[in-house]
Amino acid sequence: MNHFNLKSLTFYGVAITSVLVLFKTVTVYGENNLKAPPPINGLYRLTLSENLPNCEKSDTLTLKIQQSGIYLNASVLSANANADTDEKHSLAGIFRNQQLNLSGKVGKSILCNIPRPQNDSLNSVTIQMQLVDKSNMTGQLTVNGIPQPLKFTAVPEKAN
Repeated sequence: MNHFNLKSLTFYGVAITSVLVLFKTVTVYGENNLKAPPPINGLYRLTLSENLPNCEKSDTLTLKIQQSGIYLNASVLSANANADTDEKHSLAGIFRNQQLNLSGKVGKSILCNIPRPQNDSLNSVTIQMQLVDKSNMTGQLTVNGIPQPLKFTAVPEKAN
């Protein structure tokens, strides 16, 4: 019966109440302020507003995005490439505030939609996109060696 004195009961009561208040505060903050980013992984058809310089024809491209929270891995494929191709993800980036930023290297043959030669030169590429609505995006593609960025729209491809 010596353990049940007023000081001990007051200490344990205050400690338990403090933990409960702290837990409730953290829970309310998390529910109000911490939101998962919308899922954007999948295939997108990139339609460039103008052709790439030094390319005979630069058809539409396919952007394959894999997402893990705000972190992204992506690869650019030619529009007629098989989407199931196990292409190495050559772009990495982050998705914050409805803004998507990717950077990496892409082969010139993919950008110009030509057959891949043995020594395909790689171009440094930066892609910046803004999520317009639930899935459509607009953005710009910056390729090393081309002075101005190329604008494009990205539309999700329907899964077969």
